[in-house]
Amino acid sequence: MTIEEARKNDILLAYQIAWLKDNSPLKIWEKSRRIGASWVEAFVCARLAALAKSAGGMDCFYMAYEKEMTQQFISDVAFWAKVLQVACNDIEEVVIKDEDKDVLMYKIRFDSGFEVWALPSKARLLRSKQGHFVFDEAAFADEFHEILKAAHAFRIWGGSISILSTHNGEDNPFNQLIQDIKNGKKKWSLHHTTIEDALDDGLYKRICKVQNKDWSEEAQKEWLAELLEEAGEFADEEYYCIPTRAGARYFSAELIRSVAVKDKPVFRFAAEDSFTFEKAEKREKQILKWFKEVKPTLLSTDLPVCAGEDFARSGDITVLHFDTELSDGSTDTLCEIELRNVPFEQQKQFINLCFDTLKNFDGAAFDSRGNGQMIAEWAAQEYPGCIFQVMLTRSWYAENFPHLKAAFEDGKTNIPDDSFIKDDYRVVGLVQGIPLITERTGGGRSKRHGDSCVAKVMAHFAHRELDGAGYQEMTYEAVETPNRFRYRKEDDEW
Repeated sequence: MTIEEARKNDILLAYQIAWLKDNSPLKIWEKSRRIGASWVEAFVCARLAALAKSAGGMDCFYMAYEKEMTQQFISDVAFWAKVLQVACNDIEEVVIKDEDKDVLMYKIRFDSGFEVWALPSKARLLRSKQGHFVFDEAAFADEFHEILKAAHAFRIWGGSISILSTHNGEDNPFNQLIQDIKNGKKKWSLHHTTIEDALDDGLYKRICKVQNKDWSEEAQKEWLAELLEEAGEFADEEYYCIPTRAGARYFSAELIRSVAVKDKPVFRFAAEDSFTFEKAEKREKQILKWFKEVKPTLLSTDLPVCAGEDFARSGDITVLHFDTELSDGSTDTLCEIELRNVPFEQQKQFINLCFDTLKNFDGAAFDSRGNGQMIAEWAAQEYPGCIFQVMLTRSWYAENFPHLKAAFEDGKTNIPDDSFIKDDYRVVGLVQGIPLITERTGGGRSKRHGDSCVAKVMAHFAHRELDGAGYQEMTYEAVETPNRFRYRKEDDEW
């Protein structure tokens, strides 16, 4: 199948055709998310690997920062091989040892003798390779410069390089490369496709076709409006190819991704408005029912556990973040609990159940602002010496957010791999040099205000203050008083 045949058969859109027709050996594509850029690059690789060497065929190497992306790409290559009606083997999994770790890669071998490989983003895996290199979502790779340096050797024997990515900050090396291209310092072919460019070329029509929905201009506008509303402050970067201003995000996307761990339980409980006015007995029974879901996780460890709480009664959510404290001074997420629209008394009941169930409760830090002060004071009375009542201020954030960020960077703590929770870290921005929650996310019953992030920084504060002691240290200062058994002239004044 030729490019023109693909277009006539309505398989590819205009911006995808433009990418295919560009025969530049060095190409870069700054793009909106989810517009089919990786999918069309899989077409390129399938076509190149299917050709004989005399016709310009070569091996292809695709690199991305997530295993799921490499799996999807190699599946797309297999799809295009069928469309192009070229013979190839089934997808193979290849495992190699790399720095004492198993690295999983995927490949497809074509009858031409050439192969398409899908690799994790590690520069050393490109050494001694030759052919066409694809660097997908390059702005999110940890070794951008090293990978590009290794890939440039492909050009010696006629290889080519394609970079595709959304933006990830103004000071990211991906954006710096684009600026060099625009300023004439680098001679790459630059493609630029925003979400609206893609829609003009028929992206939403294609989505409707795949989903068996009717297309209309009005439906397309509603779809785009909803997409941008969900993205919030990230819409410009994610969909309009406008990198976030340098320093605007306190936690980088790479850092958040690196500390997000799968299989960390997240429990979410929401009450209807009518729940507040149910009889006390019924409310208590409902909390006990909810708690049955949480209890096994809290009982699953004998290690010391610290917690952080960010309070909300309505609108936002109360979050309880629980960390197990390890012997090397690091912490590991035990679980996270979210309470939405839960009355004060039932929040107290739930907290009681959690703390009393833990085998080794070390202590906790509570949000003591506004209405949260009532819950924090009650907890301090209930668990003497184990509760820090924290009045969250700009100066407190300025002192404690850097400790959490350092722990993330050093691999000494983690968070659940949950999209809502990760969004809570993305809304931490620098305001006059101080990390603060700058935006809300979601809407209606899904509204959030960085709640999970605040609970985590509180838990980390409690961990550092407690230092495994299980109680808050008491200090005293000696005060001299008169001694009636020893007379001094200066004692007369007493």
